[in-house]
Amino acid sequence: MKIFTSAQISELDKYTIEHEPIKPLDLMERAAQALTRAIADYRDNTTPVVVFAGPGNNGGDALATARLLAEKGYEVSVYLFNISGRLTAECLENKERLTADSKRIKNFTEVTQEFDPPQLKSDTLVIDGLFGSGLNKPLAGGFASLVKYINASPCAVASIDVPSGLMAEDNTYNVRANIIRADITLTLQQPKLSFFFAENQQFIGRLKVLDIRISSEGMKNMEAMYTVTEESDVRKRMLTRNEFAHKGNMGNALLVAGSYGMAGAAVLGARACLRAGAGKVTVHSPKHNNDILQIAVPEAVVQLDSDSTVFTEPVDTEDYNALGIGPGLGTSETTAIALIAQLRRTQCPIVADADAINILSNRRAWLQQLPKGIIMTPHPKEFDRLESHSSDSYERLSKACSLAERLSAFIIIKGRYSALCMPDGHVMFNPTGNAGMATAGSGDVLTGIITALLARGYKQADACIVGMYLHGLAGDIAAEKKGMESLVAGDIIECLPKAFKRLND
Repeated sequence: MKIFTSAQISELDKYTIEHEPIKPLDLMERAAQALTRAIADYRDNTTPVVVFAGPGNNGGDALATARLLAEKGYEVSVYLFNISGRLTAECLENKERLTADSKRIKNFTEVTQEFDPPQLKSDTLVIDGLFGSGLNKPLAGGFASLVKYINASPCAVASIDVPSGLMAEDNTYNVRANIIRADITLTLQQPKLSFFFAENQQFIGRLKVLDIRISSEGMKNMEAMYTVTEESDVRKRMLTRNEFAHKGNMGNALLVAGSYGMAGAAVLGARACLRAGAGKVTVHSPKHNNDILQIAVPEAVVQLDSDSTVFTEPVDTEDYNALGIGPGLGTSETTAIALIAQLRRTQCPIVADADAINILSNRRAWLQQLPKGIIMTPHPKEFDRLESHSSDSYERLSKACSLAERLSAFIIIKGRYSALCMPDGHVMFNPTGNAGMATAGSGDVLTGIITALLARGYKQADACIVGMYLHGLAGDIAAEKKGMESLVAGDIIECLPKAFKRLND
């Protein structure tokens, strides 16, 4: 699924109007009908409704929705803010339609100067139609005061398309106190980019996407920098096993992981790598981890470092199809030197995670020595250490995109919607996964999965897309069985077979 910018959304509206064809007012009516159905599902007609409408097309949607709710028997009060004396054509037309049948409306007030806000009680539903996806600057003045008033009240809030004050993409310099905190956001046609960022969840509440039949041809033909992975995207990338396959042609994976006291990271990575289908997995780890690895992962080959506690010597990778490096590795100077030597001499595809990234963040000059096509899987704090602190997720994503292009790398910023930033500038968000996966070792599991897929013969982009989706899907299956509170990283590994089976059925 493509994610369009606010400018692209405007272009798609115009394309739909021209090619369906449909009048702008009728397209707005179509949106209002979808909004009305969603609101009726959310609250029945015994709920008093207060509609706040702005002067633009978001306000037009709100006015049309107010009229349709009134026809369904809702007690509706409407406040139209026309401070500048300029309404869009569609907003004006919907104002006239609403006031022509004023008997159904409890109260209609057009605010041009002074505003005496209504009392908002706990049983009231506020329809937020002040500003939509076209907003490009923080709210201020009277609108900021109104937002704060709504947020401070005990009422429920349903926002049309975008919570007023929230911008569709970049909120880096926004004033967060001046953004509506919706209980439910009824967005039109497709989610907006800002909805995928953790810090904006407090404004969005529950998200419901409403199909208003924007031109499918227009959406298909329009390029999008951002997309959300769908199951069909994953299925078509999945490799199948030849009937005559043997371990020698199912991929030979090398995992360099673990230090003394961190053997668990190596265990989780190795187990995940095996479960993700690698024919053979070798774990290079310090001598003190030997017994743990031999007992915990008997299916893996253990290759011991000459040192007892840390990684000190790079491995010859000529016989391997993929390398995963970093989980539990530590950041000692000896390990750092061995790491850069390993990265320089490795010819097969690489996944760098955890301490591999932490080492590079302290030695940024080494980034220029990384092989093209390397996959890096930092969580937000690891990435901030690598590329300096970001004030919000949008800024972090922009930096990750820039770094991916500069290094010709694939960078996965892990989170609820993990984002894969590719060298060509495109970003793919992964929709699977849940809050239960916020647990130690979950990232080690992802490293193992992607390493296995690379060893199997997946290209870097496909290994990332399939690996992220499988990792999240296994986590979702684990959460169904164990509950989110009790989920641990090992549960994700144990549910990988069901995740594969679900995608292969």
